[in-house]
Amino acid sequence: MKICAIIGNGFEELEAIGSIALLKRSGIEVDIFSLEKDIVLGKHNIAITNVLPLKQCQEKDYDMLLLPGGPHYEQLENNVYVIELIHNFYQKKKGIAAICASPTILGKMGLLQNRNYTCFTSMNEDFKGTFLDQYVVKDDFIITARSAAASIDFAFEIIEYLQGKEQRTKIEEQIYY
Repeated sequence: MKICAIIGNGFEELEAIGSIALLKRSGIEVDIFSLEKDIVLGKHNIAITNVLPLKQCQEKDYDMLLLPGGPHYEQLENNVYVIELIHNFYQKKKGIAAICASPTILGKMGLLQNRNYTCFTSMNEDFKGTFLDQYVVKDDFIITARSAAASIDFAFEIIEYLQGKEQRTKIEEQIYY
């Protein structure tokens, strides 16, 4: 299993780093792609280095797309290549996981229409789906999460989606969740 994570300056560190750490603990390969150069600063100025240039990301190489939240979401939704990747994953019904502000990108693209979803509550608009007041919502191949507080549950939902309930339980037990 392999995930493409996309971050830009201003990403929410807990949502990205926390989720990626649990996914890697579960044996899932995660490549981190950047809108900027090879160093990206999070919302709280924590740097992630050795990231890959976004143009190298090929949808065919990945099982899931991961979009952490944070102020960088505006950069993501205004990037033609990110939008193209999201469309490609969606059309092929490959996993898309978005947390906090990032589900609003999917909503504005019309991808949450007739679906259950969640996002940062104050950012919820009429995406023509059903907003659920919960930490994590899975609807078919789309996983959405509310906020940084949901990062652990978000990662576990991704693990279950890609590797099954047994693997999720194993990793939960490893961290005494």
